Amino acid sequence: MSVEENLDRSALTVTSSPHLKDKTRNRGIMLDVAIALLPAVAAATYFFGTWALVTIASCIAGAFVAEAGIMAARGKDIPLGDGSALVTGLLLGLTLPPDLPIWVGFLGGAFGIGVGKAIFGGLGLNMFNPALVGRAFLVASFPVLLTSFRWPWNSGAWMGAEFDAVSTATPLALLKFSAVETPAMELFLGNVGGSLGETSALALIIGGMYLLFRGVINWRIPASYIGTVMLLALVGGDDPVFHLLAGGLLLGAFFMATDYVTSPITARGKLVFGFGCGLLTYVIRSFGGYPEGVLYSILLMNSAVPLIERFTRPRVFGTGVKTGES
Repeated sequence: MSVEENLDRSALTVTSSPHLKDKTRNRGIMLDVAIALLPAVAAATYFFGTWALVTIASCIAGAFVAEAGIMAARGKDIPLGDGSALVTGLLLGLTLPPDLPIWVGFLGGAFGIGVGKAIFGGLGLNMFNPALVGRAFLVASFPVLLTSFRWPWNSGAWMGAEFDAVSTATPLALLKFSAVETPAMELFLGNVGGSLGETSALALIIGGMYLLFRGVINWRIPASYIGTVMLLALVGGDDPVFHLLAGGLLLGAFFMATDYVTSPITARGKLVFGFGCGLLTYVIRSFGGYPEGVLYSILLMNSAVPLIERFTRPRVFGTGVKTGES
């Protein structure tokens, strides 16, 4: 009897691609990212007090309300269960100073989701990282509030607490404008001024390692991003360890540049993307008027993703072979 006669044709199902599937779902990925951010949230709360949680919560609330309102207006199902609004709010909150008014964080979260994601059609269709879109909007709209950082410690009171320390510049601003370099150990542990998620490099490294261990992110983007910044710093006569630990490099490299939707899917494309982010970050930090370059470097490279993927697509087997080649 032939193979065809033995084949149970009723078991065949003809469908369109993709044919390789697994059990990974958006909700599970977003949950892993949220878990990976918990050390940074804990460090921010420890160093800046409970108002840090209020700032982060206001961003999450703005993201949730914007997504629910926009989807309801469009007559679509409200996808709050997929976790994307939660992660957007978390990431945005970690890029902000600890003592912002609640309405500012809420507005940033709403803008990030509304303009950064919903305007493109929803999750999977956005061109730019929504959290960074929200951050860019707040920087442009409230530059004084967004650049007035405070130094730990906080008094620990819940609402409207007086900060025990005075306003100060971030380590990157101190280096750029005052030629004062913050000790590496303080940057590593987090006892420095800055945004909530920029203080403790240790907390961010723990979260990044968790994402790598879980297979949620690929090593290529953070490795090429961080490696490029450190190499350029070394060539430029700067301290590469300082550039690694200061500012939002680790937060951006592990949690924002690796966003599935706004980064390349090809292996070579990820390396090119990370290199571009690193190059722009160092150039802005060293030669621009702004002490930090992570925000704009990732957004600019987000816009280049279609071009990167076009030139880094792997050749399909059996095509593109020149005449005379085997």
